[in-house]
Amino acid sequence: MIPEISMLDWISLCWFAFCWIGYNYFSRYWSRRSNRLQNTVHAYVKDWIQVMHYRDLRIVDTTIVSNIERNALFLASSSLLIIAGLLTAIGSTDKVINFIAALPFVAEVTREIWEIKMLLMVVIYAHAFFTFTWCIRQWGFVSIMIGSAPLAEDETASEEYRSAHGDTLAEVVWLAIYSFNQGLRAYYFSLALLSWFLHPIAFVAVTTWVMAVLYRREFSSKTMSILISGRDRISAARPESEPMAPGS
Repeated sequence: MIPEISMLDWISLCWFAFCWIGYNYFSRYWSRRSNRLQNTVHAYVKDWIQVMHYRDLRIVDTTIVSNIERNALFLASSSLLIIAGLLTAIGSTDKVINFIAALPFVAEVTREIWEIKMLLMVVIYAHAFFTFTWCIRQWGFVSIMIGSAPLAEDETASEEYRSAHGDTLAEVVWLAIYSFNQGLRAYYFSLALLSWFLHPIAFVAVTTWVMAVLYRREFSSKTMSILISGRDRISAARPESEPMAPGS
């Protein structure tokens, strides 16, 4: 039996999917016309990699990677715990529905619709788990590439070789950061989905708010402005004889 879903629920769900999927395309498109936080950070990543090639002790570099990788590991583990909690809640559907029905301003919901909403939450956190675990693997690849980088006193390594190795490493780092961002977006939009349990109109409003928050943090945050300003000052202060980082 196919559960009956109201037109308002369908509209809010379609708006949710449009905002999530559409924002991913919009972010990639708009980053070609405007500064984006990930692209701004990537310029600093290239500088970091260039400096790494000319120091022998790379404990600092591996520590940086380990610290970032630990964040992805934490969120991946949290996703599994949330999934376990959601599946447990599905087993107590009747009790939860009775509790929610007693709350004011909450739309009436059937058992079938409730389970659909819960399963959709499970799917979102499963997506987040796979995204974060792939991010962890990519940071593992970064660690391997740091280990394979030529030493500073290695005279057999040409500048072309160092540049090619640095560009490849920078691209892998970029992909790892991109995967991490995708996982974070899943967490953000899962918060929007929670509002669907209250009312479809609240679902539309919170989804729009989440998309606005993502846009502000990626394209117009104070952090990004400081990073861009710092990048400009660094470029202006660097002597002309000093080699610029690739892609500067």
